Amino acid sequence: MDRSNSINRREAHTTNGTKKTQEELFVQEEEQEVQSVERIFESKQVPSWQSQLTLRAFCVSLILGILFTFIVMKLNLTTGIIPPLNVSAGLLGFFFVKTWTKFLDKSGILKQPFTRQENTVIQTCVVATSGIAFSGGFGSYLFGMSEVVAKQSTEANAADNVKNPSLGWMITFLFVVSFRGLFSVVLLCKIMIIDFKLIYPSGTATANLINSFHTPQRAKKQVKALKKFFTFSFLWGFFQCFFTGGDGCGFGSFPTFGLKAFENRFYFDFSATYVGVGMICPYLINVSLLVGAILSWGIMWPLIEDRKGHWYPADQSPSSLHGIQGYRVFIAIAMILGDGLYNFIKVLGRTLYGIYCQFYEKKVGLVLPVGARASPAEASLSYDDQIRTEVFLKDQIPTWVAIVGYVSIAIISTITLPHIFHQLKWYYIVVIYIFAPVLAFCNAYGCGLTDWSLASTYGKLAIFTIGAWARASHGGVLAGLAACGVMMNIVVTSSDLIQNFKTGYMTLTSPRSMFISQIIGTTMGCVISPCVFWLFYKAFHNLGVPGSEYPAPYAIVYRNMSILGVEGFSALPKNCLTLCYIFFIGAIAINALRDALGKNKAKYIPLPMAMAIPFYIGSYFTIDMCLGSLILFIWTKINKAKADAFGPAVASGLICGDGIWTLPSSILALSGVNPPICMKFLSRKDNIRVDKFMKP
Repeated sequence: MDRSNSINRREAHTTNGTKKTQEELFVQEEEQEVQSVERIFESKQVPSWQSQLTLRAFCVSLILGILFTFIVMKLNLTTGIIPPLNVSAGLLGFFFVKTWTKFLDKSGILKQPFTRQENTVIQTCVVATSGIAFSGGFGSYLFGMSEVVAKQSTEANAADNVKNPSLGWMITFLFVVSFRGLFSVVLLCKIMIIDFKLIYPSGTATANLINSFHTPQRAKKQVKALKKFFTFSFLWGFFQCFFTGGDGCGFGSFPTFGLKAFENRFYFDFSATYVGVGMICPYLINVSLLVGAILSWGIMWPLIEDRKGHWYPADQSPSSLHGIQGYRVFIAIAMILGDGLYNFIKVLGRTLYGIYCQFYEKKVGLVLPVGARASPAEASLSYDDQIRTEVFLKDQIPTWVAIVGYVSIAIISTITLPHIFHQLKWYYIVVIYIFAPVLAFCNAYGCGLTDWSLASTYGKLAIFTIGAWARASHGGVLAGLAACGVMMNIVVTSSDLIQNFKTGYMTLTSPRSMFISQIIGTTMGCVISPCVFWLFYKAFHNLGVPGSEYPAPYAIVYRNMSILGVEGFSALPKNCLTLCYIFFIGAIAINALRDALGKNKAKYIPLPMAMAIPFYIGSYFTIDMCLGSLILFIWTKINKAKADAFGPAVASGLICGDGIWTLPSSILALSGVNPPICMKFLSRKDNIRVDKFMKP
């Protein structure tokens, strides 16, 4: 671009009438162009939503969906910890199709170029497919129904509380419960992404990666930064793997602040992913997480543990819900429900008020919050956000589709599920479906803030409520586990949908093509996941047995929770419910205070939803995220322009590199390749004892 021409063309006046210098305007617009993604894609026409759905996209999605389902199933049945695979899916989708299109281009028969929108459709479909391997409960609630797991418990293992896996009923079950979550929150996508401007860190990182690969004239420095930190993150994950040859080994168990702090889950686990997530998330989110971590693991849990023997039995296992774990789980649930319920009611109130103003008062400017008109604030949006908002609102899912879909699936599943599980009565299902949209909103909202999906937490809530209602004598254990499955599938698919919509928003992918891709991916997953589990179930006869190659640790955990559920909430430790009430009301009060003080002062008050996450999980990831915030804060103080321009690229590189390493590490685990070294840290006394023991 000619510098002199651009300066003349960009001359403007400030609001007070004084003219800016040509040089200032040039620098300002150059900075805007460096930071703007959509200006780079201005010359490329956005395909229609029908053109974004291609046959090759779904063929690649099928192949990758099967691959990722095997990986997730392996992790399900070994550790039960599943990392986000959005980044891996987006990257592999790009390489698969790009290689194919290059071949066709050289052959002269390429009919349709590979676009970032098609790449996003592939990523969405693959994540939806492999997501069923988690939400289907093959390593938790569903396998917890089996006789193999029931034999490991001394209670409630009668015939009414046992159901062995079978390919037929598993596929039917998933088909009737996996789609309802998609319709429960689809109308809230505009509120979550545009009005609330939720981050959805994994979705944002995936979108940045996809955009970078499809950028025709991307600023070289930004691409270089992304590649540099992508490579560093990948190699760092590879290096760490060598030292994880046992439980509690490796850099992920490094007692950064001492062994006592490590026992209370305060340590830096050297996760590049969460450092990157911390750079993307707002400062308030990361500070809220840290406040919640200090309040729970730094103050509350040590104080409650000091009352061991008074509030709960002294010989109780730390993982038992009759002990300290009960406080952790249920207080976190209380805060999440309080925060989510407040925001749900607030959004519902805004919506009803908008309808009233639009249809009765007909006042100009008062519109339905979920409508497609631009608010006055949109005039101040960046160029990228203006373009993205326009495209996102263009192809919204019709309201009637969401309502008809939700009601139809509810009717079908209410009729079908009691035939699969006769212990799960139709009125149990109706109650679940009444509260499911609220919980789906809570999970999607929390996921947008912190990237953590707490679907399993909501599933546990269903276990306790339905199990207590049904009672053990009427198959309450099995009813609780089945209810957990219904709830988890609704909550998981809803948060995954909006996470993917965030990626679609940032890549100008139509919501309609995203929604159809999600439905196709979910359909694939409902068939592929049970088949993959069936292969494991038939191939490994000791599946689910403690100490075996595939112990499925969470299956027995979920079954024991269901057994506790049939005993009712009264079986929880002393004062647990009282504390739950306090924190539930406290979450509502904090949100009300934030709204009352206004936006400027509210930024200094922690968010209850974010505070609740470490209550149950631990504090380690909050250290990583706060470090990411600290890096970005210092960088901004040194050079704000560079931090704004390159911060997202650096963060995405850290998240993507670590995310891609998940794939080869999982393949190595599937192949039976074990790390050669165990790096573990001991106190001086323990080290002396070990040395004495090992001496000949």
